[in-house]
Amino acid sequence: MITILYFAWLRERTGLSEEKFLLAAGTVTVADLVDILAVRHVSAFQARRAIRCAVNQEFADPSTVLNAGDEVAFFPPVTGG
Repeated sequence: MITILYFAWLRERTGLSEEKFLLAAGTVTVADLVDILAVRHVSAFQARRAIRCAVNQEFADPSTVLNAGDEVAFFPPVTGG
């Protein structure tokens, strides 16, 4: 089981700030999870290139392998100034 967090417009489009997700057997990557979530939350994941991901509060790329107990956060790019 992993915890998925949604921020900003992703939270608005999914209607969720957090959800639990049971990992399938075998190796699951961030890219695999995004593919699954894109079916469940179509409007939130239409602009995949505009979504950033962190696993356990560290930036992650699509090839990052997920493990039970991980916290996965999805958010739009941020800028500072």
